Amino acid sequence: MSILGSLNREQREAIGLLQIGTFLEYFDFMLYVHMAVLLNEIFFPKSDLHTTALLTAFAFCSTYVLRPFGALFFGWIGDNIGRKTTVIITTTMMSLSCVVMATLPTYAQIGISAAWIVTICRLVQGMSSMGEIMGAMVYVTEITRPPVQYPAVAFIGIASAVGGVAALGVATLVTRNGFDWRIAFWVGATIAVIGSVARTRLRETPEFVDMKRRLQKNIDESKSGSKKQENHSHELSQWIAASKTEKINRKTLISCFLIQCGWPLTFYLTFMYFHPILKIQCGYSAEDIILHNFFLSLILLFVGLFWARLSYKVHPLRIIKGRASIFIFLILCLPFILTKTTTQYQIFLLQALLLIASLAEAPACSVFIAAMPVFRRFTATSFIYALSRALVYIVTSLGLVYLTESFSHFGLWIITFPLCVGFLWSVNHFEVLEGLRPDKPTPIKEEAVLGKAA
Repeated sequence: MSILGSLNREQREAIGLLQIGTFLEYFDFMLYVHMAVLLNEIFFPKSDLHTTALLTAFAFCSTYVLRPFGALFFGWIGDNIGRKTTVIITTTMMSLSCVVMATLPTYAQIGISAAWIVTICRLVQGMSSMGEIMGAMVYVTEITRPPVQYPAVAFIGIASAVGGVAALGVATLVTRNGFDWRIAFWVGATIAVIGSVARTRLRETPEFVDMKRRLQKNIDESKSGSKKQENHSHELSQWIAASKTEKINRKTLISCFLIQCGWPLTFYLTFMYFHPILKIQCGYSAEDIILHNFFLSLILLFVGLFWARLSYKVHPLRIIKGRASIFIFLILCLPFILTKTTTQYQIFLLQALLLIASLAEAPACSVFIAAMPVFRRFTATSFIYALSRALVYIVTSLGLVYLTESFSHFGLWIITFPLCVGFLWSVNHFEVLEGLRPDKPTPIKEEAVLGKAA
């Protein structure tokens, strides 16, 4: 039997639709991220190397800087209107931004306006992709239970990796065969529209619907007037009010944030940091870098599949903790290795090792999502996700421009070591909550409280 064989037909259909939608959404999102090495030359003014590095970092950061505000907006929609509504809205936003990108004049045609419009499109794409993937992960978390929940939610992340592979494949095809780069964005816009239509078949999650149903039942019983019903209604209303205003444990919140900081660090180091090295030492063109990253994305995809399948047998917290230990060792050696690395094959091997031992939350995403209260789950998880990406990408992309100038590759340690230590500390906290360590507290389960109220 397959990992997802224990799910019913409705669950499998929902997961399939969410995977397709996430693939389509991340195809559009990653299309510019990986083509930025080429498109920054088209939409931004040409300058000296230092200024170019700063402009490239700015373009990259613009994708993430408004994500926390988008998380609050989409989080409110997801927690008050529904999970389904959120993922449909975000997919539509992505398709519109792709249409603008496909028709936008270049810097040579309209000047600095091109750079500003591109930046606005990136802001929109960053906000929509954030709401989409977290909406999908929350949805799957709420319709499944461990252990199948771990790979089921991880497969949403794998769908985003497939979207990245497809985006790089199209980008490689377009750039290496001399096609108009706009074709790639027209393909992306078409794909996003298909994703929006596919999402309309989703049903709202049973857990969220059940909460809404109980709230409505509480209101109806209050109107009916019997003493017994009033007592039951009062108990239930107290529980629902407590759920909506429940404070998330501060240590859990911080731990979730520090864990979410791991993947943006890994992604930037692997896919962005080596661009200048490949250009200067290996003579790579923009087209060569896109092809190089395409092969890296294939490794990321297969590694993600492996960890997701393993999480069905091994608790995902143990997986990410072991991986993090290897990642720290690689980071410790990285500056010394880079001083001896001279060929593109050596650089590729180093990047592949960073992806295999990535400092990332997958496949334990559902553990962190389930730790949040239902009525605050979407807002909390999406805001943490967005804030971690915004801060880490800004610190790494802009900070490393100056740190590597002052300390060479050893400047990496200043940013990476604190994040690595924070990641391991946070995993230890969730191990306690999950009962994987002997000092586990005895939490009060939501289900028990709800059952008593019902």
